[in-house]
Amino acid sequence: MIDVDGVTCRYGGTRGRADGDAGAAADGVVAVDDVSLRIGDGEFVVVAGANGSGKTTLVRTFNGLVDPDAGTVAVNGTPVDADLVAARTAVGMVFQEPRDQLVASTVGADVAFGPENLGYARAEIDRRVADALAAVNMTGRGDDRIGSLSGGERERVAIAGALAMDPDHLVLDEPFTGLDDPARRAVLGRLRDLHAAGTSVIAVTHDLRDVLDLADRVVGLADGRVVVDAPPAEAVAALPDLGVRVPAGFER
Repeated sequence: MIDVDGVTCRYGGTRGRADGDAGAAADGVVAVDDVSLRIGDGEFVVVAGANGSGKTTLVRTFNGLVDPDAGTVAVNGTPVDADLVAARTAVGMVFQEPRDQLVASTVGADVAFGPENLGYARAEIDRRVADALAAVNMTGRGDDRIGSLSGGERERVAIAGALAMDPDHLVLDEPFTGLDDPARRAVLGRLRDLHAAGTSVIAVTHDLRDVLDLADRVVGLADGRVVVDAPPAEAVAALPDLGVRVPAGFER
C-alpha cells in the first residue's frame, strides 16, 4: 500500500525541479499541491497529465527521491522518511531518462546492483538478473557495455534493474519511450505478469495505448492537483482536457 496524505512539493531556492516537471523551477512554484492518494496492493494505476502537471514529482515522493514540503507518504504502513531503505526496496523506480539510474559499466553489473546492495546470495542475484533481462528481451546481453547501448536499450536495462529488485510496487516514468516493438511487447507482458502476481504497477505515461486496457484506475493531474481518479472507462472523458490523448477505439 502507498498512502499519500496532503502532500505538497515546492521547488525554488536550493531545491531543483524533478526532470518531468518543467515549469517547477522558479522560486516558490508548487509542483504538487495538497495531493492525497492511496494505491492498493496489486493495483495497476496510470498517472496521466501534461508536462509540468506534477506527475514525476508526485511519484518520486513514493520512495523518498523527493521530500515533500508538507504532508506524508507511507509505504506498506511505514512512513517513507522513517525508513528510506525499506521504501526504496518496496518501491522500484524506473526514471524517464535512463542515464539517471544506470550506475555500472556493463548490463549485467547494472541489473545486479540493487540485489547486491540488499545482500542476496550470488545464486539469487544471478537468477534475478537473468529473469529481468529476459523480461526486457535482453537475454545474453549481460556483458555488453552500457556505453555501447542505444537509448532504447538503456531504457530496457533501467527497467530490468527495477524488476531485479522484485519490488512490491513498481513505478515507471514514461517507460515505453524509445522501445522497439519486441521490447515493448516484452515489457508489457512482464507488467501483466507482475500485476497478476500481486505487484502494484504505477505507470506515468503519455502512451496510453499500451497501458489503458491494463489499468484499474487513471489518476489525472493538472497544475499539481488530482482532477480525476476513476476507472479508465470513466476517466477517459476528462483526459483530453488534461492534454492527454485517449487511444483510438477505447470504449467510453
